[in-house]
Amino acid sequence: MVDPRKIPIKAQSPFLGLRTISSAVELSAVIDVESGVGRFLPWESITPAPLTNVEDAGMPESMIGSDVQQALSAVEQASAEGKLSAGAVTNIRQWLTEPRYAEYAGKVAEEIAANRWQELDDAFWTIIPFGTGGRRGRMNPIGSNAINDRTIGESAQGLADYVKEHQGSGDLSCAIAFDTRHNSLHFARLCAEIMVAAGFKVYLLDEIRSTPELSFLVRYKNCSCGIMVTASHNPPSDNAVKVYWSTGGQILPPHDKGVIERVMNVDMITRADYDDALAAGDIIVCNQEVDAAFLGELKAQAFGGPRDLKIIYSPLHGVGGTAATPALAADGFQDVETFAEHAEPNGDFPNVPNHVANPENTAVFNQIIERAQEIGAELILASDPDCDRLGVAAPKTLDTSLEWGTFNGNQIGALLADYILEQRKKAGTLSPEHFIVKTLVTTEMTRRIADSYGVKTFGDLLVGFKWIGGVMDDEGADKFVFGTEESHGYLVGTYARDKDGAVAAMLMSELAATCKANGQSLHEKLESLFWQHGYHAERLMTQQMPGSEGMARMQALMSKFRSDPPESIGGLKVSAVRDYKNNTRKIVGGETEPLAGPIGDLILLDLAETGNYIAARPSGTEPKVKFYMFTYVAPEQLAHLEMTAEEMESRLDAFQQDLANFAETV
Repeated sequence: MVDPRKIPIKAQSPFLGLRTISSAVELSAVIDVESGVGRFLPWESITPAPLTNVEDAGMPESMIGSDVQQALSAVEQASAEGKLSAGAVTNIRQWLTEPRYAEYAGKVAEEIAANRWQELDDAFWTIIPFGTGGRRGRMNPIGSNAINDRTIGESAQGLADYVKEHQGSGDLSCAIAFDTRHNSLHFARLCAEIMVAAGFKVYLLDEIRSTPELSFLVRYKNCSCGIMVTASHNPPSDNAVKVYWSTGGQILPPHDKGVIERVMNVDMITRADYDDALAAGDIIVCNQEVDAAFLGELKAQAFGGPRDLKIIYSPLHGVGGTAATPALAADGFQDVETFAEHAEPNGDFPNVPNHVANPENTAVFNQIIERAQEIGAELILASDPDCDRLGVAAPKTLDTSLEWGTFNGNQIGALLADYILEQRKKAGTLSPEHFIVKTLVTTEMTRRIADSYGVKTFGDLLVGFKWIGGVMDDEGADKFVFGTEESHGYLVGTYARDKDGAVAAMLMSELAATCKANGQSLHEKLESLFWQHGYHAERLMTQQMPGSEGMARMQALMSKFRSDPPESIGGLKVSAVRDYKNNTRKIVGGETEPLAGPIGDLILLDLAETGNYIAARPSGTEPKVKFYMFTYVAPEQLAHLEMTAEEMESRLDAFQQDLANFAETV
């Protein structure tokens, strides 16, 4: 069997752009702007040799004098004609005239000469921000609003500058890993060069690995910080960096603001030579050691019980073969087939619908279900490209040839919470001091399950698993039982501070095998939890707001929710507005009162029926608003589960339509 860790990443080029200069000899992957799908074209790198001396940086000879003025005049004319936003004009001028952008000025002028104003506006209208998980966006060789050597380099340089300021110049170290995306290896090496130049020792996983293994590596090697190069389940056109603190968790206040301030004020970026740093021991490749230690921690989270289960696993063209597959084997699951069409690590994600490798998308399971029915498999597991999220499908009954169904992230979290708590209770390792953690947009079903086992729930958290990791450290990781978020992220154990698709796959397999031994399907197990804790149904809707005007629309929509919310949604009156940005709760037709909780751009609309509510928040990294819809029927009100499910599905349809209509008013 081929070791997925040794498979070369398809088209791992020196740089990947939205367009190509077709005059060179080597082939490289290029992203089609419309579809987001990679294709192979002749390509010529515009990336110069690494600068080992920042004093070498300067305006290219071809761009001195009149050429710059000509480009600047064209920019001013385009602005006057409404072809460029004010932000784009400002940022383009900087990239044309400031020494720190000298190596990119020629490409900027080339785009200006070609009158690619829309592309330039999209690439320059703002400075790509840090969101809940770092810096993420579409790759383009140039642009302040794109992922490229400059913006990735700023991220690493800014992190290095802040850590040095905060921790001093002692023994500084940084863990770095990357996934299967185009240019992930290139960006990882770039970050390594920058960190070494800043005085850090770099512990590098130099083959594709999972995000949770990076989190583990930070803790395992007692690193000052960490960098993971991944855009998770975004389209092939995207990439990103996730930045980690010494805890192994993503950066939290006050460090997040400190890092962002440093990133946004980076001038020159200094780089060491990669090969020289490797030879000098400043970059330490540690795959074998870390893999073994990481797998040992995963295996330590296992519970005893049956292992008679036939599983199909899909890494969705990502790194899961390095994490989930070994974890399942270590936990005693021997009948595991890796879905062949998704097995190859490939940044184009060629064999998944629309080339988006997201286990939240039920369509990714269609082909796999056909295969499962063909071979009699009893469980399907799928992880996203960096293997920190998990999707699950199973037959509705124990007859694998009949209907199958997927589970949403809330349902998977509820099933895992109940299983883990039940096993811990049987083992006598639960107390009232133990706790689970969830976010504000994760189902309250997990809280009700935790209540039934007599453990605490911390659930007043903003979106992002970093907040769950923060609670682990604040409240005492020794009492942590389980962390869950609706976007298919889960963690058990204290070895990491980020979600882990591998440990979730392992424990979900244990639960499925236990259910099978008890004559019950996973879906039937979920139904039993509904009877015990009430029927819960949720839905996520994303309202895309693309382009340079998208941010303004997002802000206008959130402002309208605060100042002029809808009177009703789906036929249920809005009873109160919880505003976490201003920490207020406004009772409709009544007073405004203080709201305890975190501060963030999140709105919750409480509806007339208890347990029914809507959450709205703008994405921290992309031009879109997410709506989270929640319905609930108390267990004492349940009579016919199937009928209740149909009623709540209709209610969610009505919620979705009304929210879409409201969004169109801005």
